[in-house]
Amino acid sequence: MKIIIGSTIWFGDYEWIVLDIVDEKALLITKHIISQGSYHNKYEEVTWEDSSIRKYLNSDFLKIFNNQERKRIARTNTRNLDNQWHHSNGGSNTEDFVFLLSIEEVACRYFGDSCRKLHNPGKNQRYWLERKDANKHKRVATLLSNQNQAWWWWLRSPGRFNVRVAYVHGDGNIGIQGNNVLKGNSKDGRCTGGIRPAMWINI
Repeated sequence: MKIIIGSTIWFGDYEWIVLDIVDEKALLITKHIISQGSYHNKYEEVTWEDSSIRKYLNSDFLKIFNNQERKRIARTNTRNLDNQWHHSNGGSNTEDFVFLLSIEEVACRYFGDSCRKLHNPGKNQRYWLERKDANKHKRVATLLSNQNQAWWWWLRSPGRFNVRVAYVHGDGNIGIQGNNVLKGNSKDGRCTGGIRPAMWINI
């Protein structure tokens, strides 16, 4: 199958959407929200670099791929920008095999260009990118376990404070203020955010 931007491919156990192609590498994101969980295992200030979700994606999650597949997954220099509205700390840049997308990536680059809305917020805008954003439907994702159920999914960018993390709402809008890093009941897993891993693979 020819890999082109916008196509879907199977890789490992999941179906992925091709978001970009650069220098014989393709950027993939899972078509569905593959699982739900908290961003971090403690309610504390944290950045992507030290988050529990990053550790999981770059260790246990990688084990679902066979040796041949793992060789195709590229180590990526991940830029971790500060929150564009609230200036909370994005932390150090990292090297990752698997990562979550950032505010900038979902607002400006891979789901249509809503960059103007991100960099020119209205006077009273603190929470949402733009309720009438024409591109928000492109960011809607459903649960793998129930593909009729849209759900919100984590980004890697900080929210208003570093105990909050930005996310994409179930309707596709971007929650710039963010949800708590330990969102929901950690014992039963309810009310936790969706996980949509992303990665670059060698074509």
